[in-house]
Amino acid sequence: MENAENIKSTIKERYTQIAGQSREENASSCCGTGGCCTVDYEVFAEDYSKLKGYNRDADLGLGCGIPTEFAQIKEGDTVVDLGSGAGNDVFVARTLAGDKGKVIGVDLTDAMIEKARANAAKLGFQNVEFRAGDIERIPVAAQTADVVISNCVLNLVPDKARAFAEIFRILKTGGHFSISDVVVRGALPPAIREAAEMYVGCVAGALEKETYLRHIAAAGFSDVRVVKEKVIDLPDEILLQYLAPGALQEFRASGTAIKSITVYGRKASCCAPGDNCC
Repeated sequence: MENAENIKSTIKERYTQIAGQSREENASSCCGTGGCCTVDYEVFAEDYSKLKGYNRDADLGLGCGIPTEFAQIKEGDTVVDLGSGAGNDVFVARTLAGDKGKVIGVDLTDAMIEKARANAAKLGFQNVEFRAGDIERIPVAAQTADVVISNCVLNLVPDKARAFAEIFRILKTGGHFSISDVVVRGALPPAIREAAEMYVGCVAGALEKETYLRHIAAAGFSDVRVVKEKVIDLPDEILLQYLAPGALQEFRASGTAIKSITVYGRKASCCAPGDNCC
């Protein structure tokens, strides 16, 4: 696996290209770069079209769940969406938070921020904001958010422990998160785990499910539970870009599974483990 900065640079490059295309164009070219076909994001995506607040221009089909479904967003809440892309989850969350609420989207890619701001301007929303930033150093003050959401983005972050610590920091005491993400059961083959393109495709960066949940608990969250889970079946033609036919057969027989999960957790205290702040 490349180092963290190289991974982030690859992510920014890839998602800059994706930002320039529609969901349909991204689906037809797999990853939006004109034919790299690393991972077809449609195998992860959920149908948002019937949700209040849905905006087709903001839906690039890059998610792996619907985190707002379990986010318990109330009118007047301040919500932070990590990895907000073109604004899809932000606009759904804004409908739930209402005119008295506020939704802040954070994304690493400037092109996505520009696209999201343009979408918000067309919709005339005054209580949504998009900020460029790194999830390992979220550009949001401590104790700001009532709710944090994220959709298929934490798997892209090299330092997941740091990311969950940051989520804990920006949440108000008593606040909570709802995060959809990709995890694995078992061990990914080294050829997949070490491929930067598969990292950007939401697979190589995925942690084993129990390790993922341990990072959340270590950050200080309580009432952590998986509220939705499904197996993602990657087509053979994608995996054969990284695995020889024999290795693919071994992978299929190993019991290893790639899953999308939605996780809920609550910040019950003002301090993360080891802090002396209360």
